[in-house]
Amino acid sequence: MSPGPTRPPLTERSLVGLQPPPDGPKQVVFAGELRLDQALQLLERAGHEWPQGTQAGSPAWMQSLVDGLCNLSSRDPLTGLVNRRQFEATLDREMDRVARSGESAMLLLIDIDHFKRINDTYGHAAGDQVIRAVGHALQESVRPMDTVARIGGEEFASVLPNCGPAFGQTVTERVRQSIERLAIPVGPGLQVQVTVSIGAAFAPQWVRSSRLLWLERADQQLYRAKSAGRNCVCLEPAPVSEVSQEERGLLFGPTVLQPDLDNDFLPKP
Repeated sequence: MSPGPTRPPLTERSLVGLQPPPDGPKQVVFAGELRLDQALQLLERAGHEWPQGTQAGSPAWMQSLVDGLCNLSSRDPLTGLVNRRQFEATLDREMDRVARSGESAMLLLIDIDHFKRINDTYGHAAGDQVIRAVGHALQESVRPMDTVARIGGEEFASVLPNCGPAFGQTVTERVRQSIERLAIPVGPGLQVQVTVSIGAAFAPQWVRSSRLLWLERADQQLYRAKSAGRNCVCLEPAPVSEVSQEERGLLFGPTVLQPDLDNDFLPKP
């Protein structure tokens, strides 16, 4: 029997960032499988907090490393909000939940009005300050169960589970007003105020739709808000779906094919 593949010899570079416990066995991580040096640099720049009392290379330390990297991959580095990729996955899960449960859910698309003027007038550093402030205000204006994301330059989005038309109107207006009231510092003794346009659409209940269609409908409402003069909300009327218990079973229950004994295509005895 031929010997299996062997790992390359370890060097000091293979163990960057790992220090063994002073009175414990040496821990080994193979850099060919995990670029540990780069991972640690990313986590350090992001301000990752390690569990207290853990030694480098211990199981708890490694779990914190993996958790930190997973969090980085799903977050927008400027605002700390969910990034577009993670938000799209959240939309897919929410659409499936609404299709099966018949509960309501609302999607918001939020765009900072005339954002280019801020960059052109005050610089990109000031623009970043505005984006951070708007993102924070958005997060504070919705429920903990709601997901807020930055999906583009000055574009944000939020998905609100169990959100009916009445609450949807209330929360979208609360978001708009909270941002309008912001006084955002962009320099010594200098503050700016911004407004947003918001478009909102509800997920279709009891219907298997797609994320792209939901986003497109919300984007149409956002376009309406901008066309209406900006600094306003346009909310699509909630769809009304009446589905019986029997129909739900047909839509989402197991499919059982019954043979048609009179079918001419069946073999004759």
